[in-house]
Formats: sequence, structure tokens, C-alpha cells
Amino acid sequence: MSEQADRLEPARRAARLLAEIVLLVLSPVLLAISAACLAACDAAFLLFGLVFGKRRFPPNTTPRNRAASIVIPNWNGRDLLERFLPSVLEATAGCAENEIIVVDNASTDGSAEMLGECFPSVRVLALDRNLGFGGGSNLGVRAAQNDIVVLLNNDMRVEAGFLAPLLEPFADPRVFSVSSQIFFSDPRKRREETGLTQIGWQHGRFRVGHRIDDTINSSFPCAYPGGGSSAFDRRKFLSLGGFDSLLEPFYYEDTDLGYGAWKRGWLLYYEPRSIVFHEHRGTIGKTFGADYIRGVLRKNEVLVCWKNVHDWAMLGSHLVNCFASSLSALCFGDEPGRYSYFGLWRATTQLGGAVRSRWRARARSAVSDREALRRPLGGYFRDTFLARGEPVPGRLNILFVAPYPIEPPVHGGGVFMKQTLEELAPLARVHLACFLEREADLAAQKALEPLCASLYFQVRRPVFERRPASLLPHAVREFHDGEMEWALHRIIYRERIDAIQLEYTMLGQYAGEYRHIPSFLFEHDVMFQTLARGRGSRRRAGSRWEYTIEYLRALRYEIGLLGRVSRVQLCSESNARYLLDREPRLASKLDTNLRAGIRVESYPFHLAPRVPDTMLFVGSFRHLPNQEALDWFTSAVLPRVVAQRPEAKLVIVGSDPPPEIGRLQANRNVIMTGFVPDIREPLSQCAVFVCPILTGSGVRVKLLEAFAAGIPVVSTKLGAEGLADKTGLICELADNPNEFAAAVVSLLEDPRRGERLATEARAAVARSWDIRAMTRQLETVYRSEVRRLRG
Repeated sequence: MSEQADRLEPARRAARLLAEIVLLVLSPVLLAISAACLAACDAAFLLFGLVFGKRRFPPNTTPRNRAASIVIPNWNGRDLLERFLPSVLEATAGCAENEIIVVDNASTDGSAEMLGECFPSVRVLALDRNLGFGGGSNLGVRAAQNDIVVLLNNDMRVEAGFLAPLLEPFADPRVFSVSSQIFFSDPRKRREETGLTQIGWQHGRFRVGHRIDDTINSSFPCAYPGGGSSAFDRRKFLSLGGFDSLLEPFYYEDTDLGYGAWKRGWLLYYEPRSIVFHEHRGTIGKTFGADYIRGVLRKNEVLVCWKNVHDWAMLGSHLVNCFASSLSALCFGDEPGRYSYFGLWRATTQLGGAVRSRWRARARSAVSDREALRRPLGGYFRDTFLARGEPVPGRLNILFVAPYPIEPPVHGGGVFMKQTLEELAPLARVHLACFLEREADLAAQKALEPLCASLYFQVRRPVFERRPASLLPHAVREFHDGEMEWALHRIIYRERIDAIQLEYTMLGQYAGEYRHIPSFLFEHDVMFQTLARGRGSRRRAGSRWEYTIEYLRALRYEIGLLGRVSRVQLCSESNARYLLDREPRLASKLDTNLRAGIRVESYPFHLAPRVPDTMLFVGSFRHLPNQEALDWFTSAVLPRVVAQRPEAKLVIVGSDPPPEIGRLQANRNVIMTGFVPDIREPLSQCAVFVCPILTGSGVRVKLLEAFAAGIPVVSTKLGAEGLADKTGLICELADNPNEFAAAVVSLLEDPRRGERLATEARAAVARSWDIRAMTRQLETVYRSEVRRLRG
């Protein structure tokens, strides 16, 4: 028999391939017919709405949550009921009003008889035909006597205290369901379901699944209730029609129900304190063949979109992807995440039912698809249901999101971030979420614990693909991380975040579109300005054309982003003018005096004595403008200085020097120290500070530190942008090699003149760029925006 089946297998494959090719040809027609029917349904619904007026929903009522009806659908699960029903009886014994209902779907193994003999307190609804899990659950919910119904699979073992945490959230009349935390009794099994469900929309399809997050230990929003481990408000469940028979026999019924509840405006929670164990014997896999199961899955993932997606931009992407993804499955094999032509065909055979379900879903919906997809996320949940009208606390909860390790501050941005955290900590409760370059960076960040109410770190996974067709700048894609996005939503919800502070342009993607939680973006530099200035650099990777494309991506992304955040923090007025030349509508949301500062008092002011004939260059060499600046200075300026002062020495301080800088070690006039833990030491010793920056944007922290420390400065005009625009007031400015070298030599030869410049510079930085005063004003702006958005 096996040999005969092996001989027939090639014929079956050929027949299947031929059928798929036929469906490939027919699929545009099937999709066109489906689209027309769905559009006709929507048009008729709109007409109905115009004639009969706006939909009105009855007010939410608070269910009585002292007791529950436990409903357990069963089909030939006598052995499972014998094993696990005692745990349910024990868990419900504390309240006489609790009831247990077993809906027996025409079992042939004596389940109903066994229940009558062994568990007389259990109500048994014995059916004469198998209605499946969904149909049996619907019947059990209708028969229940309590306001709260808990649906359990027959292979669920519950902990003794699982029920009380499920009932608590129903004190809020908006709650639709509460899901238990699910474990597998067999620890060797991969934990495919947890109860903490997620939903998203990607490539024209719903993406659903369960997440493991052991840090969540109290009620938390979830996307949909697991059909066999959740509690429901009975009235709300029935008003949505329960599990839709359109999706029989299995798959997507609970996703469909949960999505409908979110669209109605109700709340769905995951409750980790309510614990159940799924023995998961794989009933579906034992009863049905793999091809049949896969066919049902492919059919239902189409039908759930046809029923529920009422946004035609989303539905259009779904219809296009139905064809394209099915073609990929035909060419490269059926994989999770792909549609199939067989699934499309089977869904089309149920098109009439899909249209009827779509009509009912539209009639029961109160919010849009995009809103329904957002609300299960912790941040949007807090924004929509909790933040509006909430009293402004005495100390705000600020979520501070950084793209780089803050300890140790190896670059200027690190200094800005660390000193702001130090000054903000006494004024607010700061919750830090930070990307790290590698696991080894984690140990150093422990120094931040005294400053922060909570800490979260995520090791960044670099993106090496350039993706020429992408509309996003490469730097933005580098910092796109689903784990970080999830963590931010969790922190916003659990820590009751009042405002979000985002560092650097590429983290603006995490600002969200919140209505009552303000987001603040600190532009350490203006990305598209930096790119525009660097297009001619010989150190820039790729062709000038490629660099121009990246500039255009950044321009498009950044201007659009800045319009969405609540306020934009800039380093200087010159940065603000540059932005406003491109987008004048940003004028009302720009702040130029809140973030680009240092704690002046922590930098001892030294005028003399200083080591004669020493020049100091400071900068992290991971920042390309610092590499370009050092290259220009050592090749074009330093030889001119040495020609007049042969004993002059250039001291180079900076982390992560690239290999090509190693050539300078052979130069007798160069001293390379690498990273130093305390920049104040070289600042107090060297005679002249050089800042030969040629590209980039923003304010250079190194100059603020030099001004504060009393070392005279020579800079390019771009290097001192935002700090000095005239030479000879607080520093010397020069842009060509001869003038730059002459300014350096002049200060080396005349220390008294350098002292006068340094004294004026110290006074200027203390007056205008002290981070303590800035941060007090920053907290005031936070508070003002929170109050404004909360109404």
C-alpha cells in the first residue's frame, strides 16, 4: 500500500500544481469580484446610515463580577475532563454562585454519562451534533446565569486562585474580556501561547501571536482573548454575536472577536496573576490532516480581513498582497506569512457569508481600523483611556530614550544626555530606555541607577543592507527595533509616563501619534543639514549621487517627523533658522535653549600655568566629522604651525580611532592618548584648543567644555556655529589653513591674549549654556505641554 502511495505522489503533486496554475489565472477575476462585493456592501451601509441616521450604541453597563460561569466545550474528551475538571471545581468552590457548564458536542466516548456520574454539580448541555468550539461556546454563553463567563478548553488545568484576578478588571464597565496567563505543563515544549496576545497589520494581512514578557506582573492590554482561557462580559460577548460561524471550523475566531471588541471601543486585558496550564494534546492535528488544516488557515486569514477591514487603503493592500503573496507561495513554497490561491478560492466560495459578516461588523464598530490596531499597545492604551484629564503629578514621569550608551560619555551627545539626566533626576522621575552597541556596555550603565526610576537596555542589531528603494534614511532603519518599540509601550503604560523625551533624529520614529502624551525630540544635529554639508567629502561612502539620495530621504523624513512631535529641541538659533527656511510652520514648536548645555561649575577654570606649545584636539572618531576635521588639520594646518613652532605638539584625545589615524603615531609632533575617562585633565593642561570641524550640524560640546575650562580656542566658523559668530570675542575663528595656523601660533606666542579670550568665554558659557538653568526650564516646558494636552 505504501509503495502504491509513493507511486501516486508525483501525480498528486502535478495535479496540485496544475490546479494552482489555473487559480493563478482566475485569481484576478476572483479578487475583482470580491472587491466589488465588499465595496457594494460598504456603499449600501453608507446609504443605510444616511437614511436612518447615525449608529447609536447602548451605554456600557458594569457586570456583576462576584461570580462566574465556567463554560467548557467538549468533544470526545472524557479522559481530559476526568483529569482537569477537578482543578476547576476546586478553584470555583469558594463561591456558591459560581457554576460550571460543559457543552458536550455529541461526544461518542461517554463524556456526558461520565459527567453525570462523577461530577453531578456540573451542568451538562448534551448536543445531538458537533457545533465545534465556537458554536458550543456560543451556546454555553447564552445558557450561563452569571454576568461573567469564563471559557476554558477541556485540556486546561487551572491554579486554585486563577478566578479572582480574572474578575477584578470587570469593575470597569468598558472591559470586554480578561485573559489568563498560559503555561505548558511540559517544560520541553516551546511556549507558543502565553495569553499576552499581539496584533498588527503588515503587507496586507493581520499579524497575530503571543508574546513572552516576564516583567509584566499585573493587568496589561492585549490584542484578543484566547478562546479557551479567558473571561468575558456575557452581554458584550453576545452583542458582538460571539464566535462567527464564518470562520468554522477553527482558526482566527478569537482574533476576530477581539478585534471587533476593540473597534467597538471596549477594553481587553491580559492578567498574568491568573494562571492556567494547557496540556495541549493537539486535538486538531489528531483529527484533521495537515493539508486540510493548512487550507482552513489560508481561507480564514482572507475571510477575517474581508469581514473586519473597513479602511480601503488597508483593504487595497490586502487584495494586492493576496495575489502577490500567493504567487510567491506558488513559486517558492507555502510558508507562514503567505497567502495561497487555494485559500483565496475557498474564501471566495464563502463570499456571501463574508459580506453578511462585514455588514454586521460595520454596524457594531465605533472606531477606525487604524485606531483599533493601536489601542492594544500599552502606550496608545494609556493615551486613549487613562491620560486624558488625569491630574498632573507633582513629579512628572519622563521616558528618556537614547540611541547610544550614556556611560561613559565618550562623545558630545553622551555629555548632553548624561548631564541632562543628572539635572532632571531631582525634578522628575526619569525612566531610561537606551540602545547599547554590545552586551559589554551594560556594566557601565549601572552608574545611572541612582538617577533613574527605571532602566531598560536593548542591544542594537545593526542593519547592513542599504535598500536603495527604501524611503527611510539608513540611519533611521538602523534604529528600528520591534523589541524596543514593545518595551517603550510597556514602560509608558506601567510607569504612567507623562512625557517622552527622544534623543537624536533617528529615534523620532518612536514618538507615536499620541493625543495626550507629549513627545519631545532633541535634534543633536539636523540630519539633512549634516548630509547636505557632507556631500563633497572624500571620506563619505558611496557616490555623490547615492549621498544625494540619502539627503533627500532625510529631508523628507525629518520635515514630516518634526511636524508630528509636540516640541523640537535644537542646539542653536542657527539650526532653527535653517529648519524654518524649509518649513516655516515649525516656528511655534522650536526650543533652542533647553538642551545644549553643560554643568559649568563641574569644569575647573584654569588660566595658567599651561604646557607651552601644546594643542588639544578632542572628539569621538565614530563621528565622521571628527575624522574629517583631524585629517584636514594634520595635513593642512599642523605643518604650517610646526614650521613656525617646531616644538609644537598636537594632543589627540578621542575614542574609537580608525586604523588610518594610526599613521599619526609616527609624527613627532603628535601625541595620541585615545579615550580618557576625565576630559577635564587635558583641558586644564594644554595651551590651545583646536576645533577644525568642516561638516555637521549642532553645537559642539567640546567647545562648551573648553570655554568652561579656560583653554583658549581656535575654531572654524562651522565648528563654532551657534556659539560664536565673530572672531576675537570668546574664540578665534578661521576657515582656511593659513589663517587657522596663524591664529594658533598667535595664541601659543601670546598666552596673555589667550587668557583674555578664555575669561570672556567662561563668562559666556556660564551665562547662556549652563545645563542646570536649562533643565529647570525644560521641566517647566514638559509640565506646560502635559497640562495643555490633557485639557
